[in-house]
Amino acid sequence: MSVKASVSISEQQDAYVRDLVDQGRFSSVSAVVQQGLDLLRKQDEAELLEAAALKILLEERMGGPFVSPQIFNRNTAVLLAEKRQDLGLDG
Repeated sequence: MSVKASVSISEQQDAYVRDLVDQGRFSSVSAVVQQGLDLLRKQDEAELLEAAALKILLEERMGGPFVSPQIFNRNTAVLLAEKRQDLGLDG
């Protein structure tokens, strides 16, 4: 079901939209606006999913064991040394 709505856009936006319609990329100005709104909705949904995934990751990490800075630095140095060796970069 379609709902009619009145929106205001800048002259630049109007020229761009009409150019898209003239190029045949869209059948009407409404189709361009609908596509833009769909893309914005998808972007918002993706951002919400990313935020939820990050929250879950942080909660999992916070529930894990505490690693002191010294152990973290040692483990990082070991991993970097292994990678250097795997890539043939060690001196």
